[in-house]
Amino acid sequence: MPWGKILLVLGVSAIPVSELRGGIPLALALGLSPQAAFFLALLGNLLPLPFLLFLFPKMVRAVEKLPGRAGRAGRAYLAWQARRHEALAKWGPLGLAALVAVPLPGTGVWTGALVAAVLGIPPRRAWPGLVLGAVLAGVLVFSASLWGLRFLGH
Repeated sequence: MPWGKILLVLGVSAIPVSELRGGIPLALALGLSPQAAFFLALLGNLLPLPFLLFLFPKMVRAVEKLPGRAGRAGRAYLAWQARRHEALAKWGPLGLAALVAVPLPGTGVWTGALVAAVLGIPPRRAWPGLVLGAVLAGVLVFSASLWGLRFLGH
């Protein structure tokens, strides 16, 4: 397996928005084996998780202290996220898993880690749900990608 392809899949899977939803189809399109595609995309998606769980709570606290317009806008955004994901707070890590498992843009590990910070779910409680959600999303995206390839005759 060429290192360039490996690093590309890891990178695409690690960045917000695409995450493994972009990494798995990319890996398959690059000709990687299905097993390598799944593993590399999942690994890439989970690589930033420790940093996110460490940094997002600090960022939330910093935004809450910002003065002026930036502070008001930041606090409004955090309040909107809290209202939008209020039901997840009751479910804790399982709610985060459900959020991350939905294979749509804006529902990945990055969003899950932000929601955990906004809702005050401690990192030790959040990470199992985020990992489980990423695995479930990976299975769904992987299955859809393989079905799509078969449908297209590849």
